Amino acid sequence: MNNFKDMVEVSPANTGKNTYFLFLALYLLILAFFILLVRFSTLEDVKAKTAMKSLTAAFSTVLPPSDPTALQSEDSAAAGQAFQETVTGMFATSLQVAKVEIVQPGKLMRITVPTDALFESGKAKVRESQTALLDRIVTTLSTRPAGLRHDLELVMGSRFVKDKDLSTGRTLELRRADAFIRMMSSRGVPDDSVTVGVRPGNPDQVIMWFYVRNIDELRENLKHLQTIRES
Repeated sequence: MNNFKDMVEVSPANTGKNTYFLFLALYLLILAFFILLVRFSTLEDVKAKTAMKSLTAAFSTVLPPSDPTALQSEDSAAAGQAFQETVTGMFATSLQVAKVEIVQPGKLMRITVPTDALFESGKAKVRESQTALLDRIVTTLSTRPAGLRHDLELVMGSRFVKDKDLSTGRTLELRRADAFIRMMSSRGVPDDSVTVGVRPGNPDQVIMWFYVRNIDELRENLKHLQTIRES
């Protein structure tokens, strides 16, 4: 009887060891269970991407942008669109007859103006009523965001004299182009912001091209042209 009692009695030390091994066995069992779950699970790309987008949006105000170049590109596009909106507003209030076209959003726009709305009829003189518009254009061209510049190209249309040749003399269109750039210069426009020219076209229309140009790209293009000339 005493022998049986000795067999079933467990000392406190043995009880502690048995509990430790029991918990260890349970932990290993749970670990094996989760390993099996991962082993037989499948990754759903759509849900994973959705979750990542949600996390990115939630922490976008905390985390710094991962691509500074992309951020600069977005800033340039926003500045270009703001410039186009400003120019559109100027012509909408000053020359309602002007036709505004956005050729490249944030980069290039074209404005077509009746010649007699900008110049006095039959004369190489800008109308006095449009001097306020020219002042606003000068101010807009002079405002250059970091890394960008605003340019204007004015093109006068001219008919062929014979066959497909333009007149080589001081035509009315050429004198008007000269009068325009002189007036813009006298009002303080940056010298490298305005160019004028005459090309085959309707003399009753003046075409203005407004550009938003990246200064770094312009420098690279100039270097490329110099390389071509030197080779």
